[in-house]
Amino acid sequence: MTAGHREVPHTADLRIEAWAPTAEECLAEAGRALVDAFADVSGAPRERTAVRGLAGGNEEALLALLDEIIYVLDAAGEVPVDVEVSRDRQLSLHLTAFANAVQVGATPKAATLQDLEFTADGGLHRCAATVDI
Repeated sequence: MTAGHREVPHTADLRIEAWAPTAEECLAEAGRALVDAFADVSGAPRERTAVRGLAGGNEEALLALLDEIIYVLDAAGEVPVDVEVSRDRQLSLHLTAFANAVQVGATPKAATLQDLEFTADGGLHRCAATVDI
């Protein structure tokens, strides 16, 4: 099965789900899901890459990844045009100025611990998170 992500209905916040053959690909898909929920970066140029380590287990890494995307957006006014996570849990955010993107939804404020999920079943990793908007 291939990797993918989607936004799912949620009462007042944003809920994202992602899936992929590996935990690292699943984390990257979750990052892409978050970005897709508020920005269209399809025509935006890659201006720089920020690399950070993701510590902890899968759920902690998921929360840290989402928090990093929100932090870069808030602090630097940048948004990822792509997200990659290596086997050694190095997060690479390929960034552009938010002004280069088209805003398509409310910008995220914080990832929450509520209903944070990360599972593996039958060779497929799945994760889900709720984000305050």
